[in-house]
Amino acid sequence: MREITLSQAVNEAIAEEMRRDPTVFLLGEDVAEAGTPFKVLSGLVEEFGTERVIDTPIAEPGFMGIAVGAAMTGARPIVDLMFGDFIFLIMDQLCNQAAKIHYMSGGKLNVPLVLRTNMGATRRSAAQHSQSLQALVAHIPGLKVAMPSSAYEAKGLMKTAIRDNNPVVIFEDKLMYQDKAPVPEEEYLIPFGEAHIKREGSDITLIATSSMVQVAEKAAAILSKEGIEAEVIDPRTIVPLDEATLIQSVKKTSRAIVIDEGHQSYGITSEIASRLNEKAFYHLDTPVVRMGAMDVPIPFSPALEDITVPTPDRVIEMACKLCSGEMIHAA
Repeated sequence: MREITLSQAVNEAIAEEMRRDPTVFLLGEDVAEAGTPFKVLSGLVEEFGTERVIDTPIAEPGFMGIAVGAAMTGARPIVDLMFGDFIFLIMDQLCNQAAKIHYMSGGKLNVPLVLRTNMGATRRSAAQHSQSLQALVAHIPGLKVAMPSSAYEAKGLMKTAIRDNNPVVIFEDKLMYQDKAPVPEEEYLIPFGEAHIKREGSDITLIATSSMVQVAEKAAAILSKEGIEAEVIDPRTIVPLDEATLIQSVKKTSRAIVIDEGHQSYGITSEIASRLNEKAFYHLDTPVVRMGAMDVPIPFSPALEDITVPTPDRVIEMACKLCSGEMIHAA
């Protein structure tokens, strides 16, 4: 099977859906002539023209509002938000309008809109361009949230999102745009709410999102050499969440670590850990452990930035403690 980058996978997914459905269009800052700062969308304007690939002013609330209105009246807009940190600027349009219109209209209106943006630290972009804010939108009923962990997931989830009749937010880790993975040439979609078991194991479950899947896989490979077999699961979408697969794994291994690059407090790790504690409590030998980013603004200093997010070494250390019973004794 061919291997392409995550950037190419996103581009390919959008191009295929724009060819398939003339109501799909793309708008955002620098999406046409520049192809976005990460060059993910390069070439689309040459094929589809400036009527369907639209460069906007630096006015996020304005073009997000335009997209919501277009979606309500029959189009399928894809909004490109240059950095996930800018999501604060569009919270009213996204959370008060797009997420609620279907319910407030008694089901008469839909908002088939995709907001694609990015997340992730360790790119030396400082506190206002390095945040991972998926927990904010996952908290809002009416929004679906996807977090691809490779080029394969990026393409399949994007195509599913564009065809969904609900607003979907996709967070792509900006450090992964040049990472390659096998991606079929034939069409495929990845259903929302279906987790993927990336590696099977019997001793501990590592549930990880986005680039943290790679962190978990690296940790699992080293743990295996030490006699600890870790099961690695990628939820793919955090809304909807595939609880059944996660609970089944934890019932088998009796231990779990949840890993996400968002801030640890009040975040994705907290929600998943809580559900596991509620629904698999009697199968757990130790409490479910959360591993997220430190509760600090992301520093610009490389030395400081690198220690704010989970690493394979930290996951290995915690897994060894859980499997040895050390965490029980510490409690």
